[in-house]
Amino acid sequence: MVRLKYAVGVDGGCLVPIEVKEYVAIGPKHAFQTWTSRASAWWPTTHTASHEHGAEIVFEPRVGGRIFERTSTGREIDWGEVTEWDPPFRLRYRWHIATNAGAATDVEINFRELDPSLTRVEIEHRGWEQLGEEKGRAWRDVNHGGWDGVLPAYIAACSKQAA
Repeated sequence: MVRLKYAVGVDGGCLVPIEVKEYVAIGPKHAFQTWTSRASAWWPTTHTASHEHGAEIVFEPRVGGRIFERTSTGREIDWGEVTEWDPPFRLRYRWHIATNAGAATDVEINFRELDPSLTRVEIEHRGWEQLGEEKGRAWRDVNHGGWDGVLPAYIAACSKQAA
């Protein structure tokens, strides 16, 4: 699996998106389902709001659907809102885990079939400029680290499906 990461600096004073490409050895249908309906099985506890083991990660499967974490006590913590739901090709959402909805950024994930058992997962995380230069840069850097923590677990979950 090849991992490419680029466009994480500032270009001409504008905050550029985080762009990541991952390759997983499953088809796009399973890659999409692993990201959305199986997130609880692989999302690292260290990258949840509650940091609670056993928390359920929910992507409501529709435009306007919530993305949230449900703890073992039933408390729901909003993480975002689905803005495009096009299985198994594309998922877009407003993302505001660990911040308020007014500071949400945009995540777009495309699942591109390269062959029936190989998918390129293209992630673009943008919208930092709406936070202002200083806060946008700092929050982008935090989220860059977040992707570094979440994506290896996603890749491992996809690999288990391929086995």
